[in-house]
Amino acid sequence: MSKTDNLLAILWLLTSRKRMTAPQLAEELEMSVRTVYRYIDALCASGVPIVAEFGREGGYSLLSQFVESPLFFDEDERKAIVHAAMFAQQAGYPYGDALERSLSKIKRYTNEEQLDALERYTRGFDVLPPLDAAPIHDEPIFRQLDEAIANNRTVAITYRKENQTSTESRSINPYGFVHWTNKWYVIAYCQLRCAVRSFRVDRVIALNQTDEVFERPEGFSAGDYFTAQFKPTLPLEGTLTTVIIEGKPDAIRQLYSSRYLRFYVTKRTDDMVTFQLDNALMHKYLPNILTQYGELIWVVEPQSLRETLASHVSNLLRYYQSTP
Repeated sequence: MSKTDNLLAILWLLTSRKRMTAPQLAEELEMSVRTVYRYIDALCASGVPIVAEFGREGGYSLLSQFVESPLFFDEDERKAIVHAAMFAQQAGYPYGDALERSLSKIKRYTNEEQLDALERYTRGFDVLPPLDAAPIHDEPIFRQLDEAIANNRTVAITYRKENQTSTESRSINPYGFVHWTNKWYVIAYCQLRCAVRSFRVDRVIALNQTDEVFERPEGFSAGDYFTAQFKPTLPLEGTLTTVIIEGKPDAIRQLYSSRYLRFYVTKRTDDMVTFQLDNALMHKYLPNILTQYGELIWVVEPQSLRETLASHVSNLLRYYQSTP
């Protein structure tokens, strides 16, 4: 084990065993007594309050205040970390190697009873990746961007836009990351466009650090910026129609959290949701969305939407009846 691992191992042993002698520590960690003395000195020098007691009942121990401090995780904290790591892995988290080392340390410095409880609570917990999930191949780019975000450093990137084979060069001030629909985005100020933009990390072909330092806007949220890009420009209130839909709780939940409809929700309960929609959205796009729910929902009002939905389904029925 590395020096850091051995230092943590000594701390864990002193926390779980309360008091241990140097020979006991040496035997447990398979090292010499002299090495134990050296590690104890290093821990003391770093500020760890280790108490040395001499005599037959002596040994090394930690001050109670240090033992009670949140250096080690309780059962719920360990479980939460392992579960969160499973989500991160399926999201294409770029620091997977560091994540694995962290989990290994948590399990290494956990006694048998705690480890058994951890395994019981996690063996039935699975996170399935999206159907279109693909391995992340841009880890070096991500790590360089992460470093630039932390240090407010401008970077020069070579970027390929969607559905294009050619690339273009940009100098950007990266502000933060967003993970959305199984893709990573970096939110940055584009010096070419003189505006904040979002860039898909997997479309960054090359990246070079610069010596230029930028000042991050105070209170800027990458998540808020990214979400705002999907928020439509709502029509004037007087031009909107109230749409009320009732149905099974699961269907209603999916409707009001829809990427396209959530910005128009004005009221919702477990079995009912109310939207304010313009006529174009209500009659052109909404029937396509509602058809998939079948008898799980019911349009309460307006009557015109029920008629449009009925016509939409009738046309679909005639199409399949007339097609060989």
